[in-house]
Amino acid sequence: MAKGRELKGRIKSFENTRKITRTMEMVATSKMKRAQDRVVAARPYAAALREVIASLYDPELATQFPLLRQPTTVRRAAVISLTSNRGLAGAFNANLIREARTLIDRLESEGTAVDLYAVGRKGVGYFRYVGRPMTGTRTDLTDRPTAQDAADLVDAAVKGFAAGTLDAVYVVYARFQSAISTPPTTDRILPVQPPARDGGSAAAGPGRRHDYILVPSAESILESLLPAYVRNAVYRALVETAAGEQGARRTAMKNATDNANDVINGLRRQYNRARQAQITQEIAEIVGGAAALSG
Repeated sequence: MAKGRELKGRIKSFENTRKITRTMEMVATSKMKRAQDRVVAARPYAAALREVIASLYDPELATQFPLLRQPTTVRRAAVISLTSNRGLAGAFNANLIREARTLIDRLESEGTAVDLYAVGRKGVGYFRYVGRPMTGTRTDLTDRPTAQDAADLVDAAVKGFAAGTLDAVYVVYARFQSAISTPPTTDRILPVQPPARDGGSAAAGPGRRHDYILVPSAESILESLLPAYVRNAVYRALVETAAGEQGARRTAMKNATDNANDVINGLRRQYNRARQAQITQEIAEIVGGAAALSG
């Protein structure tokens, strides 16, 4: 019964693994629900910012604000690459890293120098392994990012763009569409593209305007709103990536649990067949021995 004991040991091992993956699936499901709530809560504020900026935007007024500067050539760009701090999430981090590499290769092929800001242990570890220089790294962000985290990440890039040392800033993140759909996405957050108004470009014409009372002035309001708009874009990228990570981990752990169930069922069938064969052999030996004694 050595084979039977070996099969029982393998079954026990897979049952223990199944307990772990099922527990991780439940934890990821709980965290994903809270992360999804943060994504939903961040969207109305972003929509309100876009609406106000679109209402205030004027081509003549835009010349006063460096964040609205539209460079003709992009000589240097910053890329903020978001990944997670932990694995066991399927191809989640690999897809984000591939998206960042594709963006960096495209920019460099166009003659643009790239400053890379890697966020998350997986991304930092990969770019360090391939020898890619990084301007900045962050591995201390939790799965509950804050607005201050977003400000800390992007403020240096905002100052560089305002000073003219940067011509564009991109963020690579996982766009949270659903628990099973979190495609890697690249957004250009600087220069600020004037938000569309009434289905058209804000720069195309005045369009419909809300009757705002501007205090102290449109210039002062835009001066405060434009950095907030950029920080909010990074904050949304952080919360959507956090939600996407939990969704990917939940899917990966569910697949692992289902695979463990399939393996356990297969091993149990092997064990039952081996046990049945041993019992049949023992019965045959007993019957043969009894026949020999009676003969």
